[in-house]
Amino acid sequence: MTTEKTLPRVMRFGDLAFQPREEKPEMAQLAEIVGEQDGTPLSAGYARLSNARIEWTVLYDEVVTVMEGSIKIHTPQGVLQAGPLDCIWLPAGTPLIYEAESALIHYCLHPSNWASARTAA
Repeated sequence: MTTEKTLPRVMRFGDLAFQPREEKPEMAQLAEIVGEQDGTPLSAGYARLSNARIEWTVLYDEVVTVMEGSIKIHTPQGVLQAGPLDCIWLPAGTPLIYEAESALIHYCLHPSNWASARTAA
């Protein structure tokens, strides 16, 4: 992670470039708005989910806010369902399945360097 933070800025939703997620690119496209490259331990962005069923164990603390559509997140404690403007809290280490027919979500996670920390381990 850089030691100096980038300057404040506005990110216009219409200017964001959604990129296919490495795993399951047909189900999820991501647009990061802030992260490790900005010198911050916070990461945030948007994800579009289409006919998605993605199994994962979160390696970071995450908050998911549904902007459009709906999402189900299957956890060992049960199924968490959320619609527009609902939020879901997911602590690091939670095994889950993200499931959505069609949804636009906003996510915030910490730490932003979870992927590089994982490969360094």
